[in-house]
Amino acid sequence: MEKSVDQGSLPQTGQIVKILRGKDQGQYAVIIRVEDSKFVWIADGDKRRFDQPKKKNVQHLQLQLAISGEVSRSLTESSRVTNAKLRHAVNIFIDSLQSDADEKGE
Repeated sequence: MEKSVDQGSLPQTGQIVKILRGKDQGQYAVIIRVEDSKFVWIADGDKRRFDQPKKKNVQHLQLQLAISGEVSRSLTESSRVTNAKLRHAVNIFIDSLQSDADEKGE
């Protein structure tokens, strides 16, 4: 079971999301900007770089409980974040999912 929040909660900058619709379906990314209650901008630092984020409908994303403090801090301080930090945040989250699955014996 994945750690996710209900769809009624508001997305936050630095929050990890799972993409549910579109060509990147099943991939993970980080919210780098919240436009309004319905749309956010996401990037993963790899295929989707910080300077070319993807605008996504929140309904097409599964919000995860994980929020990258490093990405959030960087965006707050300088309004920018490196692609390496985005990749690192996504990889740390994926690794935590793997270790959770290993502990449960899946």
